Amino acid sequence: MDSKQNNKITSRNTDFAKWYTDVVVAAKLASYSNTKGCIVFEPNGYALWESMRNILDQKFKETGHTNVYMPLLIPENLLRKEAELVKGFAPEVAWVTEGGDKKLEERLCIRPTSETVFSDYFASSISSYRDLPKLYNQWCSVLRWEKETRPFLRSREFLWQEGHTIHETKEEAEAETLNMLNIYNNFFHEYLAIPSIVGKKTEKEKFAGAEYTYTVEALMYNGVALQSGTSHYFGQKFSKAYGIKYTNRENKLDYPYQTSWGVSTRMIGALIMVHSDDYGLVLPPKIAPKKVVIIPITDTLEVLSLANDYLDKLTKEGISAYIDSSGKSPGFKFAEAEVNGIPVRIEIGKRDLDKGVVTLVRRDTREKREVFTDTDIVRDVKILLDDIQRDMYDRALRRREEMTYTCTDLEDFKDIINSHPGFIRAMWCGDAKCEEKIKEIRGCKSRCIPFNEEKISDKCIVCGKEAKNLVIWGIQY
Repeated sequence: MDSKQNNKITSRNTDFAKWYTDVVVAAKLASYSNTKGCIVFEPNGYALWESMRNILDQKFKETGHTNVYMPLLIPENLLRKEAELVKGFAPEVAWVTEGGDKKLEERLCIRPTSETVFSDYFASSISSYRDLPKLYNQWCSVLRWEKETRPFLRSREFLWQEGHTIHETKEEAEAETLNMLNIYNNFFHEYLAIPSIVGKKTEKEKFAGAEYTYTVEALMYNGVALQSGTSHYFGQKFSKAYGIKYTNRENKLDYPYQTSWGVSTRMIGALIMVHSDDYGLVLPPKIAPKKVVIIPITDTLEVLSLANDYLDKLTKEGISAYIDSSGKSPGFKFAEAEVNGIPVRIEIGKRDLDKGVVTLVRRDTREKREVFTDTDIVRDVKILLDDIQRDMYDRALRRREEMTYTCTDLEDFKDIINSHPGFIRAMWCGDAKCEEKIKEIRGCKSRCIPFNEEKISDKCIVCGKEAKNLVIWGIQY
């Protein structure tokens, strides 16, 4: 491995798609399998997912949610009770038609999402307002028969969490929908160091079967948008379709209100495409499974003793660290730490110890600095980790702002999308025909109607009629 440039990774500015795949493979996050459209999560990739899952799981539980698990298979008659959901997912559904050597009397759908099974369960487990709310979440995999796949971004089977809640009142359900969106958005900002934006999906882009959908949208390094998390308000659509009734406080039968919300392993793709570089993976410290690697440059007793002393001190302070004692050359160890995205590297050599120093290297900028061996290494590392986390967010925010444009003219809009894409702020009349017209420009879609709308023009950028909403537009993965 070349420490100057990882020769297994295509330059990001030469071929972004190839660069992305190269980083996934070089960092041993995932590998391709013989099951078409599905990937193998390698230890590094699964550890990253576990890190995300553990943080989010704690946040869900802190807000009163409980984990459950629902069946993988959904009877066809159950799926078809909600027409919009069926229509929205029909092209992606995989069916089980035989069990052993016998043909099934009824096809079973492999879950693309679980609104139907949760609704069926709620119908049998709720009878009174005293049973409400139910705040459930499940961690699982789903299957969607995607035509074009890419590791983490779009595969046929992927890992995710899906929250499903049911409430006594509309107000409570709507508050839940917004609260979970905010949890996602804060997670992106605070842990992933990704400056995401939030807003409401247009009618055309909302989740099938939802009254409305809120979304978390992130902009990748190449100016392409990624829908990174969604939160849906269902109102009483599913409760009516699945016969979920309860006795309300007036002792009358009523239908409850539902929500669902989810994020997936697509977040790993977002991390790669926002932060990583031509040397490999770059991870924000708060999400990195391993935050520090200690690399002994020589195997002298003095060097190894200090390495173990540092490991012990860091571990006791809750900083996940390890010593690379692989026997490989120092240059190989440095490059391997870089490609795997370890936020901080501590290099310990005999010559450095003779001067009473060790070298700290930050992965995000690759900057090196010497610190004296008699200083507080835990303090120095903590400061460096905080600096890296903050600086990664700030760099990503600056790039997003540089690639966010305001347009009032359709020709300017086309020029931006065709030459240097990003987020485009433009007014829209609310007509789906104008939304379809925008889609003709390299498949550009509405990302969201931001909550804090700003009126930049009185006219729709497409038809020139009176504008109703400011919309964020962009090409998407």
